[in-house]
Amino acid sequence: MRIVVIGGSGHIGTFLVPRLVRAGHDVVNISRGTSTAYADAPEWAEVRQVVADRERQDAEGVFGATVRDLEPDVVVDLVCFTLASATALVEALRGTGAHLIHCGSIWRYGKSRKVPIDESGSGAEAPLDEYGIQKDRIARMLKEETANGGLVTTSIHPGHIVGPGWHPIGPLGNLDPDVWTAIADGKPLQVPGSGAETMHHVHADDLAQAFQLAAEHRDAAAGEDFNIVAPTALSVRGYADIAAAWFGRTANLEPVSWDEFRASTTAEHAQVSWGHLDRSQCFSIEKAKARLGYAPAYEPEQAVLESLRWLIDNGRLEVPHRLKV
Repeated sequence: MRIVVIGGSGHIGTFLVPRLVRAGHDVVNISRGTSTAYADAPEWAEVRQVVADRERQDAEGVFGATVRDLEPDVVVDLVCFTLASATALVEALRGTGAHLIHCGSIWRYGKSRKVPIDESGSGAEAPLDEYGIQKDRIARMLKEETANGGLVTTSIHPGHIVGPGWHPIGPLGNLDPDVWTAIADGKPLQVPGSGAETMHHVHADDLAQAFQLAAEHRDAAAGEDFNIVAPTALSVRGYADIAAAWFGRTANLEPVSWDEFRASTTAEHAQVSWGHLDRSQCFSIEKAKARLGYAPAYEPEQAVLESLRWLIDNGRLEVPHRLKV
């Protein structure tokens, strides 16, 4: 198939594009041309690169035509964040016979009510921010589009993406490098809340697997939405304990109130922690396993460890002790 990937030079595309080439597909990558994949792979030499500024072309009303004129069998949209942008692409592709696969987010769900949360959404409250609201609206629009006999669509909703090349969401639900320093050194780590709050990661290659499966199983994926995460989720306490053991340490956790935590860190780190831990999400992947054959290779801690090792080895994260695993 000819598969057009929009935004294929980022986290997901780093793993997805080479996967699709190895599977024998004709791959076209649309990007602004300002960045390259996080990891090099020989398969990129076989990928056609198309430079396009989506934001500008959306404003001009021509981005959909840019994609349509490439005559795709499948379009994988990794960088769509508003209902208006998604709707414009659907309208441009309608009637072409293409299959549109949209990258959503677990942020389409709000605080957890009943876990694991499945695609019905009954296990979670409404989305909490504009990003999540837009992702939820896009997913609903796509499902309705296919149900009404229009464009064949699928939406895939990843957890917290982890992999070599970027910082993982850490044990406190944020990107603060000082958290890793404290864990590696066995120093006290202030933990807001109960410590039982959960986060659900996914390795970027497992996520890429899901996009490939959706592309190659059109009938099973048509009109569906899928939560794509690791087989298990990590609690704050469990995550910290596991991470400390990587450095030959035991987690030294100090329970504090959220007010105390906010006073001990930056407003940005506190806000990101609250966003992850207040939701306290854990998701089901049974639908993706049953309909697509999704089989994640990484437990969440394995994915985080791979990411952490890459950061340390490449001088992107300094810790006082070496990993012992």
